[in-house]
Amino acid sequence: MRELKKILTHPRVILLILFLLMSVVAIAPNPFHEGVAVRTVEKNSSASLAGMESAKPTERPMSREIITAIDNKKIKSLEEYYAALSDLSVNQTLSIRTNRNTYTLFVGESYNETLSNETEEIIVPVVKERNVTINGTTLLVNVTENETRTQFKVIKTPMGVKDIGLGVYPAPSTNIKKGLDLQGGTRVLLKPETELNADDMDTLIANMEERLNVYGLSDIVIREARDRPNVFGGGNQYIIVEIAGATEEEVSDLLSKQGKFEAKIGNETVFRGGDRDITYVCRSADCSGIDVRQGCGIGSDGNFACRFRFAIALSAEAAKHHADVTRDIPVVTENGEQFLEQRLTLYLDDEPVDELRIGADLKGQETTDVAISGSGIGISRDDAMANTLNNMKRLQTILITGSLPVKLEIVRIDSISPLLGEGFVLYALFAGLASILTVSLVIWLRYKRFRIAFPIFITMLSEVVILLGFAAFIGWNLDLAAVAGIIVAVGTGVDDQVVITDESTTQRTARMLSWKDKLKRAFFIIFAAYFTTVVAMVPLLFAGAGLLKGFALVTIFGVSAGVLVTRPAFAAMIEILMKD
Repeated sequence: MRELKKILTHPRVILLILFLLMSVVAIAPNPFHEGVAVRTVEKNSSASLAGMESAKPTERPMSREIITAIDNKKIKSLEEYYAALSDLSVNQTLSIRTNRNTYTLFVGESYNETLSNETEEIIVPVVKERNVTINGTTLLVNVTENETRTQFKVIKTPMGVKDIGLGVYPAPSTNIKKGLDLQGGTRVLLKPETELNADDMDTLIANMEERLNVYGLSDIVIREARDRPNVFGGGNQYIIVEIAGATEEEVSDLLSKQGKFEAKIGNETVFRGGDRDITYVCRSADCSGIDVRQGCGIGSDGNFACRFRFAIALSAEAAKHHADVTRDIPVVTENGEQFLEQRLTLYLDDEPVDELRIGADLKGQETTDVAISGSGIGISRDDAMANTLNNMKRLQTILITGSLPVKLEIVRIDSISPLLGEGFVLYALFAGLASILTVSLVIWLRYKRFRIAFPIFITMLSEVVILLGFAAFIGWNLDLAAVAGIIVAVGTGVDDQVVITDESTTQRTARMLSWKDKLKRAFFIIFAAYFTTVVAMVPLLFAGAGLLKGFALVTIFGVSAGVLVTRPAFAAMIEILMKD
């Protein structure tokens, strides 16, 4: 009991305990978590219209929206979720309760839609900007009004009950994010036709993220990677796209499309994205940012609102076409400002993403310089400014979309089913447990002393927990390569613990060394092995187009945490237990 107290109060052991507690908090384990987690919400589906949203890629697994009941029937698993939806009928109202809210969904009927030659007039709600004066301060607010528009009639042919539009998966039990190898999904390796600089690569990745988000896919990881680096950097340049829960067909179809941006007034396309029509989109501080003429103010709802403004340049052909289209559009006056009656609608791959007002001074004018403006809101001025700048960046990205710096070649597509991923998880757990028990048995046979075998066992478990906590904290996707890194890190840890034990319990010289000298000898060997391992892992951060990055990163962190935290704590335990 006295020895246990000395161990628990030793500074190195206290440091280990603190790391273990932080790791457990980061992992947030809950093996009894029930329900199904929302992964994706299909655009314009029953779930989307009810207010449900797709999970954000940066959202922690334990913070995601969990469906707990459907029509007051508890949902504990995927089987119960699909069973509850198996008897859906047309025009049925469905109640879904989650850990955040309760939603009422209307289950409609799906139709095959075709356009008729006839037209019809429809009334649509349109958000318009108004200047409102409150206590002498003029603020810009949004007001919803009805407008009459003419469109082609749509002929609908019933095709049966429509799916509610939810993509779900079993409720997570920890904050550890599983990679595609362990949860299923698709990984696409793309190679640019020519080398891209940093700015072009950022633009390309932003465009791809925008495109995939438009299609309602979540849990998206897009990153640049290289392979075969040399002393000057070098190596082939790649882009890795990982989408959890997506099939190979839909991902390859999305990424093989050329990407189309269009700006329309009514049904007339005014200009398209790319160098042909849009020659320049300002993203620098001198011609983009918060509009200093309007700034920020408090709206009628108590929230702050800000305006942004940036410049774009059209080609001469696009400017002439814009003049021809706007020449006959009527001008309307709103609060002393004049605009064209019709708006400029932006489409990305035929999906509307934004609408802009057109100033009356652009009516019939062949101008190549156009100022784009918009707004953002927030509960504070700083939040409103951040939201406004994010909206501006998104719109700039949309305007550039379609003008990819280079063509992309699909080099490789890996698709893993969720069932296979679950099998990998199970086998990894069994392999890890078997490895720990086998190593513990070998240590017991080597030393035949419980005082040595038990601290080694505890240290091995501690290193696994700390590594998993590190992965959960930084949001790293745990894949098979990362699992291999954990095994390597724990294996080197056992090797180091054997070195510490041998140096501490074996008299290697005629003169008996002090405990301090013994541990110095042990840690000299350990640090030499540590630096060798780190140097060997650094090239793997980039090798194989970065697909081995998880293995290298986990291994480097594991051995670093070992030599700085777990192995000094183990040395302290051995010294206390064996000193006498």
